[in-house]
Amino acid sequence: MATDDPLRNEPLLSVEFEVFGKVQGVYFPKYVRDICLQLGICGWVKNSKTGTILGKMQGPRAYVDQMAQWLTNVGSPGSEIDRCDFTNWEGVSRQQYKGFAIRF
Repeated sequence: MATDDPLRNEPLLSVEFEVFGKVQGVYFPKYVRDICLQLGICGWVKNSKTGTILGKMQGPRAYVDQMAQWLTNVGSPGSEIDRCDFTNWEGVSRQQYKGFAIRF
């Protein structure tokens, strides 16, 4: 996130997500990581054993909301999102991760 970013002082949110649909085998985690890094969101993402995508993201509310819309409605090229569930929304005083990781 750039230092002149107007959202740098906005409250930080943390949320977990699970994306359902045709989301594995279409580079979904790579796209999630790349977009989150562009937005200054930290956290992680991974393929689950049940065919979904799991992750956790933390950042300014506006950016987390923007990413939530992407996870729900856009996705990576070739993906077909049925739904995205978001859980454990909470305010955090600071980001608990450095960067954004793809977990295996």
